[in-house]
Amino acid sequence: MRPLNYYQTLQVSFQASQQEIKQAYRRLAKQFHPDRKTETNCDKIIAINAAYEVLGNIQNRRIYDRQLQLNSTDDSLARRQERNVRANQQYQRYRQAKQANNVSYQSWLEEIYLPIDRLASDILQPLSSEIDELAADPFDDELMANFTTYLETCRSQLQLAKQTLESQPNPPQLAGAAVHIYYCLNQIGDGIKELEWFSLNYDDCYLHTGQEMFRIASNLRDRARYEVSLV
Repeated sequence: MRPLNYYQTLQVSFQASQQEIKQAYRRLAKQFHPDRKTETNCDKIIAINAAYEVLGNIQNRRIYDRQLQLNSTDDSLARRQERNVRANQQYQRYRQAKQANNVSYQSWLEEIYLPIDRLASDILQPLSSEIDELAADPFDDELMANFTTYLETCRSQLQLAKQTLESQPNPPQLAGAAVHIYYCLNQIGDGIKELEWFSLNYDDCYLHTGQEMFRIASNLRDRARYEVSLV
């Protein structure tokens, strides 16, 4: 059932900017977080999260403003998996269509695989130290700002890695490595999203899920390295 008014829930006006909505959500999430031991209210937290899932997304907000009704936008793991399957099918069609091109193994290795491997490592390796620094006080605005800066850098690096992967079809002998890279980047993207949710509402569930997705991505990166070593 749709909340009466998501704007009232987040205590912002109908004309509020996306930045104002984000700031309001962070303020309320911090205010009602159980670890603050002040004004804990589970129903309030649920309502705040539901409101931000709609208003925090520009497209969802437009639909909400236009229709004043919206189904739940909970981005569950099952939905992410469905999107991954569809995206993989598109990627496979793209790869198969391009396989007729004569792409040299060495060129793809140097221009595609190695840059992506470096970008993935630059994203995955710092996570542990970034979380250790934030653990000193997750509610410290400066520490959280540093963590969100790391996530923004990760998202930029991920976008570059995806563009690089799509820039050339892979040689047939490196199809296995390409598939592992593709899934690795997908896991990184989902992990970044979970960690961004944690930076907004301080819910450790998102932090642990993000860490697990980065761990899976690291394993997929290592599998790609193994496939390359076999060729």
